[in-house]
Amino acid sequence: MADKVIVTSESALRQKYGAGGLRAIKLAVARLVAADKTRGLVTRLVALDNAAAMKRLKGPQVLSVNNCRQNKEAIDAVWAATSPDYLMILGSTDVVPHQDLRNPVHPAGEDDDVYAYGDLPYACDAPYGRDITKFIGPTRVVSRLPDLTGAHDPAHLVALVDAAASWTPWAPEDAARYFGLSAAVWRGSTALSLGNVFGNADALKLAPPDGPVFPAPVLGARAHFINCHGGDADPAFYGQLGRSYPQALRSQTTEGKISPGTVAAVECCYGAQLYPAEALQLPVPICQSYLAQGAYGYFGSTTIAYGPADGNSAADLIAQYFLLKVLEGSSIGMAALSARQEFVSQTGQMDPVDLKTLAQFCLYGDPSIHPVPVPSPTAVPKGVYASVVDAMGRRERRTKMADTGRLLETAKPTAGAVQRRGRVSPQIRSVLAGLCKAAGVPSGQFAAFAVRRRGGARDAKAIGHPERYHVLVSVPRGHGASWKQSVAIVAKEVGRRVVGYRVYYRR
Repeated sequence: MADKVIVTSESALRQKYGAGGLRAIKLAVARLVAADKTRGLVTRLVALDNAAAMKRLKGPQVLSVNNCRQNKEAIDAVWAATSPDYLMILGSTDVVPHQDLRNPVHPAGEDDDVYAYGDLPYACDAPYGRDITKFIGPTRVVSRLPDLTGAHDPAHLVALVDAAASWTPWAPEDAARYFGLSAAVWRGSTALSLGNVFGNADALKLAPPDGPVFPAPVLGARAHFINCHGGDADPAFYGQLGRSYPQALRSQTTEGKISPGTVAAVECCYGAQLYPAEALQLPVPICQSYLAQGAYGYFGSTTIAYGPADGNSAADLIAQYFLLKVLEGSSIGMAALSARQEFVSQTGQMDPVDLKTLAQFCLYGDPSIHPVPVPSPTAVPKGVYASVVDAMGRRERRTKMADTGRLLETAKPTAGAVQRRGRVSPQIRSVLAGLCKAAGVPSGQFAAFAVRRRGGARDAKAIGHPERYHVLVSVPRGHGASWKQSVAIVAKEVGRRVVGYRVYYRR
């Protein structure tokens, strides 16, 4: 049994950093274990590739670092054997891989991501698979503390582990002050998000004209919410005004300005991508720059993310839910689990964009960190350790969250597989063409997805009301190849009528 389990691959770390580097990392982990003990947490390190260790835990040894199935099954076994409150993956994707879930939006056109990479399956009881619909009921508090992909110097990872060992709560005023950054064209959407989280949008910065350089006092706020464009293997985020896409923020302009303890919720495409900066001769990803400067948590997307221009949906919502829970006093790990569950529960049905959003958002940082201190309402009886009371309360919360995740998994309707031969009526085709015209994109072939129901619910088709989603991802007319500004149109059909639709924009 353990309160927190850290999982990694020692052979992968040894290959990257040598025996001395691995030893330095394990010494840093030992310091974290000791620091956790002073906080009342029993922390345990498990090497997924260690045959003896995995045999003791009655789990399979990981024989191939990049094998997603082996890593998922090994982590499932570790969870079953240790029943932790927190699980932290130590290392980047070349140590423990992201799971490669199939992207349901990819068949719909100009969404380039074949897979929606992420750690969602590690947070779910469901067995290994690539179908996102099998992982809509997360039950586990899981995060990742990533080293630099393809790196050779262990100093970065050692520093991250030491920062996790030495964390302290925010000052009371830190929860009210924030850094908010948006592409100018999404001002309405981001202002709504900031209002929901902080009660105002007074500190919102717009790109353009703001960025990519901000004064240290501005970036020094400990709560960050960013809604800009991002690119594949790109160390910068971008704003937008018309067809202009100036840089809004980049790794180099954050250096020395991110306050230790920062927590960031980032909607940008590829905002949490762990690309191999050294091999590509690029600056480190922005997420890695944040962590290197002592950020406690970074919640972002590994692939192309979507949201509306003015309202809130998809990436807007899951990012908001995460930051709200942090500000309410949850650990960052619990905040990520709560955000995933709330995103699923508050969505009537999970359309293909919703499914991709759930899969692609990852948490980087030590999951047990509580940035915002909340006084315990429970009086501790004489002779009882406060740590025991905390552990019991934590376990009760985990049990409740696990029950919620299992309920979502068994009951939530989702988009299913693409219909290869689904007939579309002339009336539906006319409505879809009109949606394309209104969105400024060429009319194209929509992909159709049947609605998959769970938990014994009556099949809608059997009672004369077939349901399905029609999805198209396209590029607006006149936009060049220099920046691929995709638009995703999602229309809901019930009983051979379009009853609703959403227009999402690539973040």
